[in-house]
This record gives sequence, C-alpha cells and structure tokens, in this order.
Amino acid sequence: MLHLLAMTNLLSDTFDQSDPPSGISRPLQALWWLKKGKLKVGPEWEKAHLICQYEEGNPMVDVVHALAHWIEADMGNSDYWYRRAGTRRSRPSVSEEWEHLAEVFSNPNG
Repeated sequence: MLHLLAMTNLLSDTFDQSDPPSGISRPLQALWWLKKGKLKVGPEWEKAHLICQYEEGNPMVDVVHALAHWIEADMGNSDYWYRRAGTRRSRPSVSEEWEHLAEVFSNPNG
C-alpha cells in the first residue's frame, strides 16, 4: 500500500512540471497527461492520445485510450477501447476511473 501511495503522490506532485516523471510506464504517462490537462480535451489530451495510439494493443494502454474517449464524450469509441482492453468502465465518473487506473497501474504486483 505504501508503494501505491508513493506513486499516486509522485503523479500528483508533478503536474506543475512540463513532462511526466521519468521511468513511469506508458499507461501511467498517458494517465499523467490526461490529469495534467484536468481530464479535458486539449493539448495534454492529445499527448495522451498519441501514446495510446502508438501503444495500441497493450490492454493497459487500451483502457487508458477508452478513458481518453470517455473524456472526449465519444462513448461509442470509448466502449470500443474498453472491449479491446477486455474490460468495461468500472467507476461512475471520469475522475474516479482515473484514480482507479492510476492505483492499478501503480501496483507492481498487477
């Protein structure tokens, strides 16, 4: 649990920086960009989306791709990416889904 808190704090404490913390996974990088952009469509969303497109086929990235399209309010596309990731929306809001994914992806034990 300490590692999860440390990683979540690492992400939260770095949104004033211009780039994600070095050494974090691609799914966490994409999540970082989404949160830095305040979970809204804009330049940070575009950076997260590019990571998702580049890493397409990685289920962890595909679920972030789904979240990106949820943020965009493109629910058909979001549902498609959730299906590609082998999962579905698991939280009632974008911000809660972001928190859930950040915790899951920060856990070194999967």
